[in-house]
Amino acid sequence: MALDVFKPFEFEFFRNGVLVATLAGALCGVVGCYVVLRNMSYIGHGLSHSIFGGYAVAGLLGINLFLGAGAWGVLTALAIGGIVRRRPIGSDAAIGVVTTAAFAFGLAVVQIYGSPGRNADALLFGNVLGVTWADVWLIVGVSIGALAFIFIGYRQLLFTTFDAEVARATGVRTNVVDALLMVLLSATVLSTMNVMGVTLIAANLVIPAVVARMLTDSFSRMLMLAGLIGAVSGFVGMNASYHLDVASGPTIVLTAAVFFVLAFVAGGSFRRRAAGVGHAH
Repeated sequence: MALDVFKPFEFEFFRNGVLVATLAGALCGVVGCYVVLRNMSYIGHGLSHSIFGGYAVAGLLGINLFLGAGAWGVLTALAIGGIVRRRPIGSDAAIGVVTTAAFAFGLAVVQIYGSPGRNADALLFGNVLGVTWADVWLIVGVSIGALAFIFIGYRQLLFTTFDAEVARATGVRTNVVDALLMVLLSATVLSTMNVMGVTLIAANLVIPAVVARMLTDSFSRMLMLAGLIGAVSGFVGMNASYHLDVASGPTIVLTAAVFFVLAFVAGGSFRRRAAGVGHAH
C-alpha cells in the first residue's frame, strides 16, 4: 500500500503538480483572507472567470498569455469600480455583468478561433498533466511577491480592510491599496489557473479563509491558518486527484470543503458546551 501511495512521486509531472498545488493553496488561502473580510467573495469568482476571457484574447493577439490575461483581470476590476462609482448599481450586480460578459467573450473567442496554446477544458477544470517547471517558477514568484506586499503594506491593508473610511481620513491611500490588491488577486488567479481551473479558483480563495475565520478571531493567526489549510488541501487534493483519476481542481476544493465541515461541526460542539457551562453556572 505504501508503494502505491508514493508511486506517483516517481513522475516529474506529478511532483511539479504537487508543488504547485501546495504553493497555490497557501497563496489562495492568504490572499483569500482579504477577499473574505472585505465581503468580496463574489469578485474572486467573477475575476477568475473574466481572466479566462483575457487569456483567450491574449492568445488571439499573439501576446504573452500571463501579461495579457493579468491586464484583462485588472481592467475588469477597475471597470467594476468605475461603474459602481458612477451609477447607482450595487457592486454585486456590476461584478455579475462585467465578469460574466468577459468570460462569455473568452468562450466565444475560443470556440471561433480555437484554444491558444493550451486546452480550454484544462484551464476550466484544472489539469495536473499540464503542470511544467514554468508553472512552478510562476507560482513561486507570485507567492514571494504576495508575501512581500502583505509584509510591507500589512498595516495599510489591515486598516483598509476593516475600516476604509477611517483609513482614508488618516491619510491611507485606499484607492492605491485596493488597486494593488486587485493586481495581486489577478496574479493569484492566473498563476493557479492551470492546477485549479477557472471554475474552482474562487472556492480555493474562499474556503480556507472562511475555515480560518471560524477557528480564530486574530487576523495574523487567520492568515497563517488559511495558508496552512490551503497548502494541506492542495497537497492532499493532488494526491487524491491521481489515485481517483479526477481533475485536480475538484479534489482540491473537496478536500478544503472537508476542513470546512470539520470546523463547522467542531464549532457547533464548542458553542453547545460553552452554553451548557453557562447554564450550569
